[in-house]
Amino acid sequence: MTARTAEVLLGWALRICNHGRPWQHRGPQMLMIESFDRGLSHIWSTGPSHRPLAGLAIYKVRYYSQGKTYGQDMVERKQDNSIQTQSSGTWSSPSRTSPDQPAKRVPFYDQLRECVSPSDVLDLAGQYTATHRRVSNCLTRCWESTKKMSEEQRRYELRIMFEHAGFEELLQRTMQDARHMRSEDLAYSLLATVKLGVSQSSRVVQTLLRVCQENLNEFDEKSLSVLASCLEHLESSPNGDALKEGVRLMIEALLPRIQNVMSLQTLMRHMGRDTPVDIKKKLERKALSLADQFTLPNSQYMITTLASMGFCSKPLLAVCSRKIAEHVHGVPFHRLVSVLRAYKELHSRDVALFTAISDYVASSITMWNNKQLILFLSAFEDLAFCPTAMLDAFAERVTKNPDALGLKDVLSVLKTYSSLNHNLQGYREPFLEGVTHVVVSYLPKMAASELLKVVYCLCLLGHFPAAPLEQLLQKETLEEISARGGRLQKGMEKKLQIVDLCLRLDRPSLPKPLTVPPEALGSPAPNDLSINPGLSMTLQSIAQEGLLQEGVMVEDQYFIDGVITQPGSLQEATGGRAPSEGEFPPPEHSQRIAVFCASPSSFCYGTSRPRGNLAIKLRHLTVLGYTPVVVLEHELDNLSEEERTELLKTRIFPGQERPANVEQMTD
Repeated sequence: MTARTAEVLLGWALRICNHGRPWQHRGPQMLMIESFDRGLSHIWSTGPSHRPLAGLAIYKVRYYSQGKTYGQDMVERKQDNSIQTQSSGTWSSPSRTSPDQPAKRVPFYDQLRECVSPSDVLDLAGQYTATHRRVSNCLTRCWESTKKMSEEQRRYELRIMFEHAGFEELLQRTMQDARHMRSEDLAYSLLATVKLGVSQSSRVVQTLLRVCQENLNEFDEKSLSVLASCLEHLESSPNGDALKEGVRLMIEALLPRIQNVMSLQTLMRHMGRDTPVDIKKKLERKALSLADQFTLPNSQYMITTLASMGFCSKPLLAVCSRKIAEHVHGVPFHRLVSVLRAYKELHSRDVALFTAISDYVASSITMWNNKQLILFLSAFEDLAFCPTAMLDAFAERVTKNPDALGLKDVLSVLKTYSSLNHNLQGYREPFLEGVTHVVVSYLPKMAASELLKVVYCLCLLGHFPAAPLEQLLQKETLEEISARGGRLQKGMEKKLQIVDLCLRLDRPSLPKPLTVPPEALGSPAPNDLSINPGLSMTLQSIAQEGLLQEGVMVEDQYFIDGVITQPGSLQEATGGRAPSEGEFPPPEHSQRIAVFCASPSSFCYGTSRPRGNLAIKLRHLTVLGYTPVVVLEHELDNLSEEERTELLKTRIFPGQERPANVEQMTD
């Protein structure tokens, strides 16, 4: 027997003595505390849609529990070192091939990239020696392999993973090796563990949180951004809250050295809405210093990041919106919608960007389905922006194939078109007829509240189809609406009052006269609106005595700050005599000018087009014989008394010559 043969035999004898029988699995001994269904309650709900798959039992798992109090864990650290020596042999063996027949092996990380499920990763992990880096990469690959799965497949694969013996050992090694991992591996291990659904109160997650706290000063820019993205989804706990606060302090300290845009954006999201304004300003300056590095995805993500912080940075928004507008054709649908929603959260508007998106979608309308187009239109409607090109293009599509719309689609489309008050010109009648056709087809399935919304929107659009109106005004439907009660009742009564006004004032041509029963209208709106002080003072200065009436409520619905009667019409009505105090000429002998204030939100952004409620108010006041004059509230506030007087004179008496400075201000 040669010396080499004797050495090999001695090595195998030592392995058998140390590990016992190689075919017997000996896992690390830990307390069995938390059950599978408790540790993963958000994955395996007891509801009907998340029942365990048939034929697969749910086992208790041992690696979840904190086991003991946080103080006791300090005593166990010495035990962890001894367990680590033992489990390094049980988690994996160096090779599964015979020493006499060495085989060429594919490197570990190449094989890891080919794994398509968590169980593949765990099977591979059992074939190689465990290292700190491999433990972290196995956890990360387990999570990454499930990201593109369907929800049902993901639940199934996670279930198989948690029942796999190798996952228990992998988490055990994670706890043992946490204090020896690099900061990047530590951050990725915590992120993967949380994303895989391991209970956040479990011992392994709390251990990783504590180790991150202890080594936070060693985290670089990349590691800190990964950790921040994990903490964004973390529930409140003593360790988690302490780590979040530590990360905030680290971000402030590292801010001058950050050079990666994505890392900066992740850290900005972590800072959140509660960040002091001076820190937000520092982050803004840092982002602006990196603006020349912004890619198209960076620009999209920066806008949503600002929304998550509740910080409207106009310089950053200008940079990002300009890049998106220039390359709008390269932005996916969901990101465009996210950008529009972010602008709404920030209470900001960008006409150039919105117009670019509207024109792009309209020009490529064949590549978008109805659901996507309706989401675009709803987002624009929330922004009070009128996407003219999109509205025209979508109306043409609806005209060609109205049956492609569902009930929810019709409700959303009518809400958008009635709110934005867009003039469809040649498409108006075909569009309204097509939408009405769909509404009539859904009448048997429509709830009373939905029917009221549909009729209300059609009335705002000046369209009065008989079938929906007749069904709405049936006794059973009105009783169902009144029975709802609650805080929505006032809103439904308001809609019914507008429908009633439209039937009385617009006088639509119907097969039979229709009216809303008085008992269904509820109480009229209380006249508690106050007259704008600046407007009142100016009206009194320009109107002749006895010709101004202030605080007028018309039809118990429309409030007017002031009604001015033209003197010429008054003299004609009174036969040339001077009017007595409080005397006003009848409507047929006078021109009544209704002057009232409106907020900027009553108009489509960037235009003078009134939106739904203001549009119908103007329409009905005109029907009642008034000449409406609308004044913006902020327009009066920014002018001196003299300028207000000149502005109102040009609005109320347009025949007079307008001073140049007033014309410039109103423009």
